[in-house]
Amino acid sequence: MKPLSGKVALVAGGTRGAGRGIAIELGAAGATVYVTGRTTRTRRSEYNRPETIEETAELVDLAGGTGIAVQVDHLDPVQVQALIARIEREQGQLDILVNDIWGGEYMVEWNVPVWEHSLENGLRMLHLAIDTHIITSHYSLPLLIRKPGGLVVEVTDGTKAYNETNYRLSLFYDLAKNSVIRMAKSLAHELAPYQGTALSVSPGWLRSEIMLEEYGVTEANWKDALVREPHFIISETPRFIGRGIAALANDSQAVRWSGQSTSSGELANEYGITDLDGSRPDAWRYIVEVQDAGKPADAKGYR
Repeated sequence: MKPLSGKVALVAGGTRGAGRGIAIELGAAGATVYVTGRTTRTRRSEYNRPETIEETAELVDLAGGTGIAVQVDHLDPVQVQALIARIEREQGQLDILVNDIWGGEYMVEWNVPVWEHSLENGLRMLHLAIDTHIITSHYSLPLLIRKPGGLVVEVTDGTKAYNETNYRLSLFYDLAKNSVIRMAKSLAHELAPYQGTALSVSPGWLRSEIMLEEYGVTEANWKDALVREPHFIISETPRFIGRGIAALANDSQAVRWSGQSTSSGELANEYGITDLDGSRPDAWRYIVEVQDAGKPADAKGYR
């Protein structure tokens, strides 16, 4: 028996990046994983990326779980309500909710003040990052709390400790990612009477499809990007955060994390897991102690 056999998970925003890595690792642990997003093999979202929810579901199957792809726009309450009704009808339970809905990378104008940033794009980012998570929680949690021990993971960028003392390069981006951290804290309070757990988790420097493309590399030759950005040496695969969340979902004492803000590196240290290459990158400690400190890139002692 795999540790998450019999568990049902919803990875909202599982088309690519961290969401895909999380879905795969939950599947590898034996879970049935509903993978949602807007891009399918027959229809792309405004993102205009090639990755699809069907691909993610197939990767879940290959990992040993059961992947179920459902096209959903999480800004549409009707679609989200229909999704949860389907999960209830087909499974009768929901044990794990991962809110990884985003989609704003191409809308951010980095280091541009609010009065110069596109207002349309900025507000769209906030809708994608915040409204989607609230709508999904609103409809998902009544099913999740039917059984004690439910887990909600809010995926963000940056830990509370880091974001509180650092400007995240755009008012809109800063607000979006910090709102998700606060959302997890509020959900932890609301789930407590039902023995549920909610927390926020940040990956480190993620080797997502978009990031690899930005540097003109693939996962196989990602170190070639170090010529352009030496600090990329601390980067991690999307599977790393997935392994951490799978371990968290299998922890009978996971409630001790409730309301907290943590990272893939911290979860890895706690649960003794590694990335696909056997390393254990601790990106947020590295960013503070090496990158932000102006030191030469050197991951020794950080992975």
